[in-house]
Amino acid sequence: MQSSAVPELAHTHARPIHWLATATAVAGVVAFSSVLQPGAATAAQPAAPETKSAPAPMTPPDPAAVTFPVECGPVKAVVKKRAFGDLDGDGRPETVAVVHCDSPMGTPPDGVYVVTRDADGKPRVVATLLDPKDGTTVSDFAVGDGAVTATLLGYSSPDVPRCCPDQKSDAKWRWHDGSFVRSTPAGARSA
Repeated sequence: MQSSAVPELAHTHARPIHWLATATAVAGVVAFSSVLQPGAATAAQPAAPETKSAPAPMTPPDPAAVTFPVECGPVKAVVKKRAFGDLDGDGRPETVAVVHCDSPMGTPPDGVYVVTRDADGKPRVVATLLDPKDGTTVSDFAVGDGAVTATLLGYSSPDVPRCCPDQKSDAKWRWHDGSFVRSTPAGARSA
């Protein structure tokens, strides 16, 4: 075996002084970088043409501020899901709420309601897309591209336990000529 002509290098054995020097250098870099910060951003949006200014966007109406047309008896109605979007093309967002009774047992049916603002800016229900009397529940739900889409779970007969829906259908509602139109037929169901 031939021995090496190069003596052992000093840096191959880390000693505590090396770790202390490394930690001090890192701490110095961190401290120095906190002092040197970039200047504040000064970019500005270009001025809008003075021809016509767009109305300021409003916040979506709060569904907690309305009373939904659902009969719950001694329990209260709760908003299970909500989504926002401009459904009628007026530039102001509407809120779509999935609501059911806060039942301690079973699977209460859902209602789907559209909430908008009246002339005074107060939230109000303007449309019922799905009535809880239909006995269905909503699993998937979204608002996008001016439409409301939902996956509805239902029951084929009164003999099916209310815990276990045995039918599934997709529904889509869109604003058309002053009202919401369901583009997926109510009878199109799958088992």
